[in-house]
Amino acid sequence: MKLLRVGTAGAERPALLDADETLRDLSALVDDIDGALLADEAALARVRAAADSGELPALDAGLRIGPPLGRIGKIVCIGLNYHDHARETGAEPPAEPVVFLKAPDTVVGPDDTVLVPRGSVKTDWEVELAVVIGRTARHLESAEEGLAHVAGYAVAHDVSEREFQIERGGTWDKGKNCETFNPMGPWLVTADEVPDPQRLALRLWVNGELKQDGTTAEQIFPVGEVVRYVSRFMTLYPGDVINTGTPAGVAMGRPEPKPYLRAGDVVELEVEGLGRQRQVLKDA
Repeated sequence: MKLLRVGTAGAERPALLDADETLRDLSALVDDIDGALLADEAALARVRAAADSGELPALDAGLRIGPPLGRIGKIVCIGLNYHDHARETGAEPPAEPVVFLKAPDTVVGPDDTVLVPRGSVKTDWEVELAVVIGRTARHLESAEEGLAHVAGYAVAHDVSEREFQIERGGTWDKGKNCETFNPMGPWLVTADEVPDPQRLALRLWVNGELKQDGTTAEQIFPVGEVVRYVSRFMTLYPGDVINTGTPAGVAMGRPEPKPYLRAGDVVELEVEGLGRQRQVLKDA
């Protein structure tokens, strides 16, 4: 299923995109697309049955699309998780996953405005595969167990300010948690529709020019292993999100003068089968 949330920011309603790409209202069946729903197999079965029946009311296709997941608990991010991205930045592939956190309040809709932070000169783009957890995960033993705890997948844009991240001391979090720095969506695609998350193409364009053209096959630590690894250090709950890293092609990895983002730039990105995003940047 393709689950999503539509409407004005802060007042989104749950919806479904059916096989004919018609937007269908789920608000009579569920309160929201969130961890509680993803952990409830009976509720998900009712949604599937309603979708198959063709009786769900249609919604206006022109509605704003919000983030596909509400009430996000935490966003765990994996840095330097693509062989080609490590090469372009001159970094050694990590022996263990590089882990940092983004606050849930960085999440906006897939086509919402992204704000260039005040004083920023190195705002960068990163297309990523987002993994949404559907079952509580503690101390998992295998990558297979990790995959079994995934409810679905979505497109994420891990916007980053490289000066804040790298040159200002301390942790990466300062360059990752600026307002609007995690557009997500348009849909949450349930795991049954993504048989192999290691065979997905990822692409990103800036002002119409292709900048990133990668594949999750290049991941150093694949999805199941990432979930297993993170579960050894923190408990993952339904509705938590893991951003699994970005392929080569970011501004930081390009020759000088590096083409960092500015107000007025348009970024478009997609992950195979998971939909497409478009953001216009503005100054904060």
